[in-house]
Amino acid sequence: MSKSFTVGAETRNDQGKGASRRLRRAGQVPAILYGGKGEPSNITLNQLSLLTMIDNEKFYSSIINIKLDGKDQQAIVKDVQMHPAKAQVLHVDLQRVLADQPIRLHLPIHFLNQNTCPGVKTQGGQVSHLRTDIEISCLPKDLPEALEVDMIAMNLNDTIFLKDIKVPPGVTIPELATGREIPVVSIHAPRAEEPEPVADAAAAAAPAADAKAAPAADGKAAPAADAKKEGSGKK
Repeated sequence: MSKSFTVGAETRNDQGKGASRRLRRAGQVPAILYGGKGEPSNITLNQLSLLTMIDNEKFYSSIINIKLDGKDQQAIVKDVQMHPAKAQVLHVDLQRVLADQPIRLHLPIHFLNQNTCPGVKTQGGQVSHLRTDIEISCLPKDLPEALEVDMIAMNLNDTIFLKDIKVPPGVTIPELATGREIPVVSIHAPRAEEPEPVADAAAAAAPAADAKAAPAADGKAAPAADAKKEGSGKK
């Protein structure tokens, strides 16, 4: 169980959009702490402290130590909302962790030997990552930081499925209960480049242009003009 992250927090009583905007202007981030045996708590976190952690992959797959009003609580990160245009955390959802209660968390997948497997190195294949994370269930003490997929034996057109992934003792993958074949990573042949359509379009357009120009060139339009002159002479 990883406890490499510690976040200071304070209880907040004011709520609403206006209160949240004031907190953000003051360098604080509104958050909620829920789950476990306690009631949901509205709290604030330090913006600068969070910004040093959110780019770390392990932040989302570790047990976070929350120092709330001087007391330690363990939690996992369930959601982080970011500002769409700047480096600012808008809101964080945290779930309390109890030692005797299983938790469900999405873990990143680390793909090993993907550039040295036969399918890529000697057969010229390309890797398709069909999954980059997997939801697992386990007790807090059994929580790994990531799942590993070793591709060392993969050849061209091979696929590794969710059922093939080895998990540590005490860890399960709830999605396997569906019984479906769920691909995680595959190696396929490179797609052949399609010919550029410019030359074909030009070739097709040339006969059409010649066909339009032909009537004027062979004088077929002349009888119509002569008929018009004859009609004016009869008047």
